Amino acid sequence: MTTSTAPTTAPQQRTGGARALLGAVGGQNLSLIGALVAVVALFGSLNANFLGWDNIQVIAEAATIAGLLAVVQTVVIICGGLDISVGSQAGLASVVSAMVFTAAGSSAPAGIGAALALGAAVGLLNGAVIIYGRVNPTIATLAGLAAYKGVAQLASDGRAQGYVLGDPVFVFLSRGKIAGLPTMVWILILVAAAVHVLLTYTDIGRNIYAIGGNDTAARLAGINLNKYLIAAYALSGAVAALAGVLLTARTGSGQPVSGSEGLELQSITAAALGGCALKGGKGSIGGTLLAVALLGALQNGLTVQGINTFWQNVAQGTLLVAAVVIQQRRTRERAVGLPA
Repeated sequence: MTTSTAPTTAPQQRTGGARALLGAVGGQNLSLIGALVAVVALFGSLNANFLGWDNIQVIAEAATIAGLLAVVQTVVIICGGLDISVGSQAGLASVVSAMVFTAAGSSAPAGIGAALALGAAVGLLNGAVIIYGRVNPTIATLAGLAAYKGVAQLASDGRAQGYVLGDPVFVFLSRGKIAGLPTMVWILILVAAAVHVLLTYTDIGRNIYAIGGNDTAARLAGINLNKYLIAAYALSGAVAALAGVLLTARTGSGQPVSGSEGLELQSITAAALGGCALKGGKGSIGGTLLAVALLGALQNGLTVQGINTFWQNVAQGTLLVAAVVIQQRRTRERAVGLPA
């Protein structure tokens, strides 16, 4: 007697489809999408203007600078490092871009070029200190956080420098639009797409994951760890400088501290929420961008509701701890001070 399997075919197909969708999106990303939908629904119900196109653009523009830093922070973390100095690097680049712009006779290319070159050099310095000075990345970049902020304050005497709002290049960067989207958002999209392709579809990306996952095995496989780590920090410095240039364009002058302070926490929080393992070897640009969108929507929603901005810092700190706790639970790692 033949038993029919027709009744179980449809459920099996649905289950297989759900598993395929979960595999493509990722469990971590799926939970981020759910959180983002919940935040948008909450603040949208409290204020109809929250879901307006104008406010969505405000959220996107506000998240661009932190998003750029989060993208390169993701690369550094996957590689097994950490860069706490990205905010100070952005502030230093902002000051340099404005000061060189003024000194060169209102030349935007000179100001932007100088800032990007300095950012790459600072990133190389971070990498060299970590590799050749054998300094822990957290300590090295924590020192950079203070040092680069101090250099920016010394160079600018602690005040905003230059005035770039009349320059068409900076105006295009801050207020221009392409196909209806702000220029700043397009810059984030292009940088994120380039880094995603690098990590996902190239041998360089596979080596970066290998280094963060098991540096000993990567070294035995012939991967030059020093070269990759220094390059990761150089990339971090260059993109942090780009964020500093956008900060200059957005505020109209070089800002040594204002606008860049706290960006390092935002970038690390976004990377951790996006699924980066803080020990390295795991993470994705897609997850990081979803986390950036979540943080941007949360901050904007709190602001629109008139909630004290200090609560935004509380929310960021809480989310960072929650992300790390979830990671620890998923990896079943033994808690500090507790028996296995």
